[in-house]
Amino acid sequence: MSVAFASIVLSALPAGAQSIEQTLVQAYRNNPDLNAARAGVRVANEGLPAALSGYRPSVTATVTAAGQVAESSVGSSAYLGSPGSDRTIRSLPRAATLSVTQPLFDGNRTSNSVRQADQNVLVARETLRNTEQTVLLASATAHMNVLREQAVLDLRRRNVEVLREQLRATRDRFNVGEVTRTDVALAESALQAAIATATGAESDLANARSVYMQQVGVQAGRLTPARTIERLLPRSLDAAVIAGQTEHPAIRGARHGADAQLLQVRIAESALYPTLGLSASVTRAAEQSSSSGQSLSGSLGVTLTIPIFANGGRDYATIRAAKETYGQRRIQIETAAASVRQAVTQSWAALEASRAQIQAAEVQVRSQDIAVNGIREEYKVGQRTIIDVLNATQNLTEARVALVRAQRDRVVLSYSVLSAMGRLSGSKLALRTEIFDPTTHYNQVRDQWIGVRTPDGR
Repeated sequence: MSVAFASIVLSALPAGAQSIEQTLVQAYRNNPDLNAARAGVRVANEGLPAALSGYRPSVTATVTAAGQVAESSVGSSAYLGSPGSDRTIRSLPRAATLSVTQPLFDGNRTSNSVRQADQNVLVARETLRNTEQTVLLASATAHMNVLREQAVLDLRRRNVEVLREQLRATRDRFNVGEVTRTDVALAESALQAAIATATGAESDLANARSVYMQQVGVQAGRLTPARTIERLLPRSLDAAVIAGQTEHPAIRGARHGADAQLLQVRIAESALYPTLGLSASVTRAAEQSSSSGQSLSGSLGVTLTIPIFANGGRDYATIRAAKETYGQRRIQIETAAASVRQAVTQSWAALEASRAQIQAAEVQVRSQDIAVNGIREEYKVGQRTIIDVLNATQNLTEARVALVRAQRDRVVLSYSVLSAMGRLSGSKLALRTEIFDPTTHYNQVRDQWIGVRTPDGR
């Protein structure tokens, strides 16, 4: 078997097989982690109408009803013995009150809460982007791992067949006295070792398929090999690092998180400011008794509340804690930036190394293939021993396995570099599926005042 086999393993396109693009589409639709992150975005979107409620009035209606019974005696005297009359009064007072309160000024708490809710939405979107990158990279890796393990298993099985044929030929030569029993034993040992290795390769393939099922949500069928996506990468490492620092969702999410925490400081400070509110109420009361009557009353007022020393000083501690948390969020931005820089540099270097490894492995396979053919011919004329043939055959198999693994690594690392830059997404890869748009749900719920049904009807 020549080097062409390893090339065919990662470049052939069998009919009816599933491409890596189809694998990524399945993962984009089905992966539970990605769907959970999308739900998290919808949850964050609902924080905005909750914050906007601080601008809106509150309307309440109160209805009261009570039964009253009163008994009294009129004109009676126990001392004088004069008779009197007893009187029982039954009444059913009822009242209905409609109250409206409208905040006029709350120390800028509502305005800052709305701005904070917007920042939290952006944090959730960046978290979704990060999860999307993780899922797509893991799915691409799972696809290539199944291909790699299948190719390695095929190589191991072919090696078993070659060694089985070698054992058969050695036994034939032993029967005619050309080789010794030792040669037969060596051939048998090599065959059994190859069978054990092939069995391990079967286990590795089963494990790769189980990981594929976990990531993609469907069983791995016949998968087609994939090409690298190096066309989507910049030309230099410096450009990749710059792109990562400006586009990676971990960094952008950390920045939005810091902005949200700064607004939390201002929200905490609003507890020290006066508040102003408008209230109005209308009450209609009725009493059903011997002297029934009805009344209608209303009130309108403005309330100004000035905090002097509220909550025993707790508000001051809350403000200080919020400021410390903001400092922590700023540090996390630096941490995220350093992590992204390291990931881009590491994956870029690994991708370059994989290119060199492929070139070296291809040369090794070609050379080893020539060596195996020569050693076999020399063995036939007695210039080589059986151990030379077995070692050369094993070296050829391992060279082919190394080539397959290097080819797999190059594809996976191209996805890894794009992920480290923050650009691995369904839209960037032009996946043929509906791309999730987080602004759709945001626009549906932002200005919603009432209603308990979600936009999807639940």
